Amino acid sequence: MTRPFDMELFLSAVLTGSYATRQRHLRQAKLIQVEIFERWQIETPWAWRRKHVAWFLEHRMARRCEATQYYYLLTVRLLARRLKKPWVFRCQAEI
Repeated sequence: MTRPFDMELFLSAVLTGSYATRQRHLRQAKLIQVEIFERWQIETPWAWRRKHVAWFLEHRMARRCEATQYYYLLTVRLLARRLKKPWVFRCQAEI
């Protein structure tokens, strides 16, 4: 029997800020994980590739407001930092 992936433990090394900010990042990271799992059946961020995260930002966040896209982008940057990947993403809110 396998245990579910613990996103809080995974991100604990890179989470900073207030309690509310940390909780928002955790909530968003869990949603990203669920969406990627439903699409590609990849359970852990260790197996993600850039295309999986790019798909999430481009397709699942496409109809969200710019502020929401920006907050998810911040969470994706935390995930990339934790994975030690040189991924660079941008959203319309930054342009």
